[in-house]
Amino acid sequence: MAGLSTGAGVRATARVVATPEGLPVLAGQGPLALRRTRGTPDRHRVTVVGAMSAPLGGDHIAVEADVRDGARLTVDSAAATIALPGRSGERARYDVRLTVGRDAELHWLPEQLISARGSDLRMRTRVALAPGARLVLREEQILGRHGEEPGTLATRLTVHLSGRPLLDQELAYGPGAPGGWDGGAVLGGHRAVGQLLVVDPELADKPAEPRLLGENAVLTPLAGSAFLVSALAPDARLLRRVLDRALDEVVTAQRDPASRLSVR
Repeated sequence: MAGLSTGAGVRATARVVATPEGLPVLAGQGPLALRRTRGTPDRHRVTVVGAMSAPLGGDHIAVEADVRDGARLTVDSAAATIALPGRSGERARYDVRLTVGRDAELHWLPEQLISARGSDLRMRTRVALAPGARLVLREEQILGRHGEEPGTLATRLTVHLSGRPLLDQELAYGPGAPGGWDGGAVLGGHRAVGQLLVVDPELADKPAEPRLLGENAVLTPLAGSAFLVSALAPDARLLRRVLDRALDEVVTAQRDPASRLSVR
């Protein structure tokens, strides 16, 4: 399906629905194409492929994933997403809406979001988890391409578990962001920042402990059966290494839920 192009930018939504039996809905629009890729007998896999440059200033694009009761789905992407300035000078919007049913599991593992110089992007991720749902969600933001200053980037991650708030986190970087975003108390000069959120019912009985994970990552337990890892790094490659190492360390410590939490 083609997205709607207006004078203010592109309007497009990609949507996937997963059930234990298959993927009854797999629909892309405009710059967002969805491809069924190689999964496993008990897990579907979908890759988001960029069909054109997006998001540009003025664009409003969205991705929706609905994992029905008992289904297991991994969503990744073929390449990084680059926020670029548009001709209109307007802010772009990128919305992600994820729903995970009872005893279902979603691994949301896109590649990095790069905030290019002159861009202005608001990204909003909303997650609704039913009782017994499992989630591994990774977000990585790269502030500027090599050798350039970042654009303006504001992100918000809101998660509800069993209808109750689990996490509501808002971050802002670049020109127009609150002062101090690049100071020692926030990024300390780093240009790559990431979050890894894990929700698993097994963690209710054996919660992860708060601790530092190396020099640039920290694990924070959340109420109930979840934890959040926040990390900084000089670049995208090192950020991914930090997050992968953090997940490996936590999984090893937890041991019991290792087979479910591993993203490999």
